[in-house]
Amino acid sequence: MAAPHAMRGYRNGFGDRVLFVAVLLLAAIWIAPIVWVVGLSFKPNDVLMRSTGGIVFPPFTLKNYADILAASSVFHWMLNSAIVAIGQTILTLLIASLAGYGFARTNFPGKRMLFVLVLAALAVPEQAIIVPLHTMFAVVDLHNTYAALIAPRLAFPFGVLLMTQYFRAISPEIEEAALLDSASRFKVFWRIVLPLSIPAQATLGIYTFLHGWNDYFWPLVSATKPEMYTLTVGLAAMQTNFAQTEGIGFLMAQAVFAGLPVMILYLFFQRYIVSAVAGAPAK
Repeated sequence: MAAPHAMRGYRNGFGDRVLFVAVLLLAAIWIAPIVWVVGLSFKPNDVLMRSTGGIVFPPFTLKNYADILAASSVFHWMLNSAIVAIGQTILTLLIASLAGYGFARTNFPGKRMLFVLVLAALAVPEQAIIVPLHTMFAVVDLHNTYAALIAPRLAFPFGVLLMTQYFRAISPEIEEAALLDSASRFKVFWRIVLPLSIPAQATLGIYTFLHGWNDYFWPLVSATKPEMYTLTVGLAAMQTNFAQTEGIGFLMAQAVFAGLPVMILYLFFQRYIVSAVAGAPAK
């Protein structure tokens, strides 16, 4: 009887090893472009003009990063991206939390129809509304402003859906006790329900910030002045117009420098991202 068990254990162990190797290969494929960009950022530009191969062999240089610190528009573009991403995050959390609580706990005429419309908005591609959106902001002369870069992203159906489902999972008995003590609905929401939703708030906040930081399509349409470029648009413009004069290594160094805030943010809040994917509360 021991032989079948041993064979089954061997098969399970072999399958685990195959799965582990497959995951390693996929991870290597995913990380290869990042390694390539980082490697190019440490190479002299005159060397890269001849060939972009051999990134693991000398010569290496820190001049590309020194040039960024000395004089570059990257810092201003990073500030623009930070303002836009933080503004989107704060306002999205506020709107999604209030809307989600309204759908989860209150009754009002047309509630189901309105929630269906919110869900339907998830299926509308961004490209389908870009022309009317551009026209609307052009009529009120808001292009090349932070308001124009932030406002369109506040309509975030996924955030409303996430917060609605999270609030529904909270036991209503907690709120009923406070309501019996003559607390207002908003006070119950602000003092009791909102603190209980911190894991969902953190998950939505991280997702919104990353989306705002990496957003390219709408800032490309709305921000036409270089001083209002976000980081993604600014780096794309430099790669298009100045790749030969500035040097590939310098451009890659800017890309690495631009990605550092997102990497740091992920390292600090990765447990919330993992818990959101796993569907369990962060610990």
